[in-house]
Amino acid sequence: MSSEDGKVNTYRDFADYIIPRIKSNGYNVIQLMAIMEHVYYASFGYHVTNFLAPSSRFGTPDDFKYLVDKAHESGLMVVIDCIHSHASNNVMDGINHFDGTDHQYFHSGPKGYHKLWDSRIFNYTSWEVLRFLLSSLRMYMDEFKVDGFRFDAVTCILFTHHGIHMRFSGHYHEYFGGNADVDGTVYLMLANHLIHTLNPNALTIAEDVSGIPTLCRPIVEGGIGFDYRLNMSIPDKWIQLLKEVKDEDWNMGNITFTLTNRRYNEKCVAYVESHDQAIVGDKTTSMWLFDREIYNGMTTAYHPSLIVDRGMALHKMLRLITFAIGGEAYLNFMGNEFGHPEWVDFPRPGNGWSYHYCRRQWHLVDDEKLRYRQLNNFDKAMLALDADYGVLGIRHQYITLAHETDKVIVFERGDLLFIFNFHPNNSYVNYRVGTYWPSDYRMILNSDDEKFGGKNRLKNGENMNFPYLSHGWCNRPYSIMQYIPSRTAIVLMSIDNLKKYEKSKA
Repeated sequence: MSSEDGKVNTYRDFADYIIPRIKSNGYNVIQLMAIMEHVYYASFGYHVTNFLAPSSRFGTPDDFKYLVDKAHESGLMVVIDCIHSHASNNVMDGINHFDGTDHQYFHSGPKGYHKLWDSRIFNYTSWEVLRFLLSSLRMYMDEFKVDGFRFDAVTCILFTHHGIHMRFSGHYHEYFGGNADVDGTVYLMLANHLIHTLNPNALTIAEDVSGIPTLCRPIVEGGIGFDYRLNMSIPDKWIQLLKEVKDEDWNMGNITFTLTNRRYNEKCVAYVESHDQAIVGDKTTSMWLFDREIYNGMTTAYHPSLIVDRGMALHKMLRLITFAIGGEAYLNFMGNEFGHPEWVDFPRPGNGWSYHYCRRQWHLVDDEKLRYRQLNNFDKAMLALDADYGVLGIRHQYITLAHETDKVIVFERGDLLFIFNFHPNNSYVNYRVGTYWPSDYRMILNSDDEKFGGKNRLKNGENMNFPYLSHGWCNRPYSIMQYIPSRTAIVLMSIDNLKKYEKSKA
């Protein structure tokens, strides 16, 4: 669905036209969905029929190699979706009943059937099944040179109930009781061991809703061995707020809790939205924010409406705060970096086999007269924070303030100081902000910049230093006085820290 045109795009078109866009924005990893062969296009590739072949609908195996090579030439790693939690129920074109029985690869009877997904559940006690699945991983690494895998539906592998109708509270009895699938857990450990043995720099990411501990700890420690887990609660929180809660009623403490609620020393991938949030019946974040204005209110030729003004501000703020404290990696669903409108709907009988909602409208971000371009400019500036100052890889993270009345959130991440004012109306003059570093501060990014579609109420640069005060505040030893416009995010760094980075670059 990466094509502007209404069609299934090819590996080569993606390599030639989409990879340059990804590189230009500052991303360093591509996660590709639906690579393993699957018959049903609208399944997002989740109903795999052939685990040892890249999908032929996008091109030949050599075309897929061309894509991976192009990504590597651009300095990008390639991670593909790995669906080893279940398989297509198809008999004619899948591996179900491959030898005439229902138990060659899967558990026999109801135990081997996922009733919600209409798919088959692997039998991880079988050595031949383990060899088959591990061979699939090795083939993609050896033959196609992929750099890692995002394991889908890990919860389905970890538990005998497969997560069906489960609401995990975090108590350990939910993870280590009789519902734990020990054989499935051992398979995931074997898979991680194999992947990291073949390539110590490979990435493995777990999609897990249970929150099981040690998922992202090394196997030698007794962990399952993943490098990252998807922080799936964050996009659900943003959609819930946008759909159900008035701006003035957003709970700052609950937002910071959701963004930072992850297990100690286990790395997470944070994201605002993915295909899960934008699937037909729901909408992208930008559609929730801009509504009908997405069609005729995004021009820069005249002042934005109140709806567009709010949408521009919050779209940037949600991305930045998620990026800054949501985890140790940041994921963007293709097109959402510039606020891609509407939703995702694959061709099907119900929509007349239309590709209208199964494409990416790149002309929107390419048009300098549209505000989509400004949202994309902000995405580039946000990612540059990590490139310049290593935000995501730094452990230091401290929430200084989450003020419910003022709707202000302040925190430190690495050597940067982040300030968010979510209040829809109130701007604050000489707002005291607690700081850790004893030197004057300089603003290096603000979401209100006119190049990002803001009102330009703040100025970045060397002539806008903010003196620190030896007045402790919010459990920090120092403070600064700051002007914080409404619906604005600000990023500052102490002059001493800036000099440190400038010296390292020299």
